[in-house]
Amino acid sequence: MPGTGARPPVLKREIGLFGATALGIGAIIGSGIFIVTGIVAGIAGPALIVSVLIAGAIAVFSAMSVAELGVYLPAEGGTYAYARKLISPFAGFIAGWIWIFSNIFVGAAVSLGFAHYFVTLFPAVPVKIIALVICLVFIGINYLGLKESVLFNNILVTAKVLILLFFVAFGLGFLRPGNFTPLAPDGSLGVLGGAALIFFAYTGFARVTIMAEEVHDPGKTIPRSIYLALGISTGIYLLVSIVAVGLAGAPALAHSGSPLADAIGITGSSGAVLVISLGAMIATASVLLTTIMGISRIVFSMARSQDLPPLLGRIHPRFCTPHYAIAITGACMIAALLLADLALVVAVSTFAMLLYYLIANIAALRLPREHRRYPAWVPGIGALSCIGLIVFLSPVSWVIGCIGLAIGGAWFFFRKNVAS
Repeated sequence: MPGTGARPPVLKREIGLFGATALGIGAIIGSGIFIVTGIVAGIAGPALIVSVLIAGAIAVFSAMSVAELGVYLPAEGGTYAYARKLISPFAGFIAGWIWIFSNIFVGAAVSLGFAHYFVTLFPAVPVKIIALVICLVFIGINYLGLKESVLFNNILVTAKVLILLFFVAFGLGFLRPGNFTPLAPDGSLGVLGGAALIFFAYTGFARVTIMAEEVHDPGKTIPRSIYLALGISTGIYLLVSIVAVGLAGAPALAHSGSPLADAIGITGSSGAVLVISLGAMIATASVLLTTIMGISRIVFSMARSQDLPPLLGRIHPRFCTPHYAIAITGACMIAALLLADLALVVAVSTFAMLLYYLIANIAALRLPREHRRYPAWVPGIGALSCIGLIVFLSPVSWVIGCIGLAIGGAWFFFRKNVAS
């Protein structure tokens, strides 16, 4: 038992530029390119490539807003902290709540994605059992410490980038030009609908801002790591999308739970299929690791501000991690993966993340003039583009997303009334 004079445990600044950039890449590259590629191909056709570019361009504006907010207020919690200070406590709460809601579904999606690629190698194992096991493993890794989590993520990110570059290099010699026509079978609506969903693949670019109190020199590290992670990921997404469509064609990708493995299978190389399946598992594992990390920090920040129960704001005395937040949000993630299918969790998560970045852009518009790094039209375009993409999502994602918002709003006003 520590003495009464012992200092309470605190978060540690363990993340440098490489680790921060790897956190972003780890959160971005994974479920999007290895799983959502197939779903978007069914909506946009070969114009999946155009959807990738549109979603990337939209992400740039929101990234610029988040970067300047991260320099202005390098506090744990990301947009939750920014909106709370610059807009209102309720806006901050909704940003944090919707991020938690979204990323519980993200964690479920990437767990299922990992499992789909796993069963391409071991078909006898049930998908949801594998998803459950991998989720439990990464909850445990996050529980044990930040340094261990960041080091493991750095290894996973390096491996998956190399494997994706292998996919591009190996697949280039087998492309079929006819797979690119017709480019947009459902016209601009299909392309924009695809961009709305592929935005899911970009949403991790701000992950480092959620952990700002654990970053070395956050004023320099946060914006640099955001731009590096987004630029590297967009380049890889574009190359991989071109090769995937050129190999398998959009219709085949649309009906696959493991689209890149099926695409590389066109080459006839079982070894290449094995490499890509392993790469997909590494990639989705990395996203899952950083997702659990991010959710727990948002929950921790909200509990510290008394927007969530104080228990969730406690830090483990030995591991210096928000252990209750990790355990409880991990349990919610497991429930989501057991109850939902892949396409649904992607759509719901995308709705929630677009709303989250809409709030971030509004907060950037409220920045004091002396703290602005970019003109006001940058977050203005970011906000409008988020609204524009939300319009193209499915009605069911709207319904479930709004139910999540209603639950959060009810909790906020209930807590406020009890406190008063």
